[in-house]
Amino acid sequence: MKAARRRVDGVFLLDKPLGLSSNSALQRVKKLYNAEKAGHTGTLDPLATGLLPILLGEATKFGSALLDSDKGYLADLMLGIRTTTGDAEGEVVAQRPVALARADFDIALAAFRGAIKQIPPMYSALKRDGKALYQYARAGETVEREARPVSIHELEVEFFEPPRATLRVRCSKGTYIRSLAEDLGEALGCGAHLSALRRTAVGPFDLSTTVDLDRLERAELGERDRMLLPTARLLADLPQLALDAEQKKRFCQGQSLVGEWNIVGRTQVLGDGTILLGIGVIGEDGILR
Repeated sequence: MKAARRRVDGVFLLDKPLGLSSNSALQRVKKLYNAEKAGHTGTLDPLATGLLPILLGEATKFGSALLDSDKGYLADLMLGIRTTTGDAEGEVVAQRPVALARADFDIALAAFRGAIKQIPPMYSALKRDGKALYQYARAGETVEREARPVSIHELEVEFFEPPRATLRVRCSKGTYIRSLAEDLGEALGCGAHLSALRRTAVGPFDLSTTVDLDRLERAELGERDRMLLPTARLLADLPQLALDAEQKKRFCQGQSLVGEWNIVGRTQVLGDGTILLGIGVIGEDGILR
């Protein structure tokens, strides 16, 4: 007999293993918690490892904060080899000799820092006419894609020994590290693909507090609950606004409130001192909605 689903709220920081899809990882965590509701905040490919925040219960309502946040990665590149998919999963389509000095590599990297434009890869989940791009690619079709603006905040060399290199990347949402590897390879004149990828950060979270699936499976339910971070951690970058009992009642009924808040813009709204009621927006007129 299956255990009844239970109400559980919070953020679980999973260190996703190699070879597991993000959805499969999500379902395993949801099952281990017997959670009524769960979601994740941005897909990691099966060939990628690292930080995958999984939201349970009420936390799923605030996932957009992480979807829109910056991400951090360690990206392993194989220089001199291009593949159909831009990563190690694809077939080799071109191979060139690599005779590259570190100084030339550093010069090429400089062009990819800051605001750049990327053409999304064909092997991606972006939709075109209701169909994912990877579905066209698997059918041998290529469709036109518009270049999209992204920001590379940090791009540094962790390891360089051609034909291999490792980059530390911090970037805006929507950045494709596979495309970055391919574009850098073309700029170097030798081609390249992404041989491995590890996500190290999502918004305010990093690998320091992640838990792997093996540890989660070994833990008792009470210990698993203690592994969860509070939902409010998703909103750590927002100021806090505490309401009194009457204000809390009106806010939870969807009413607007007027007050001297000393805050303009989005804010965490708290009741009973520390309980997160939701996100509010305070306009220039001083009205909390």
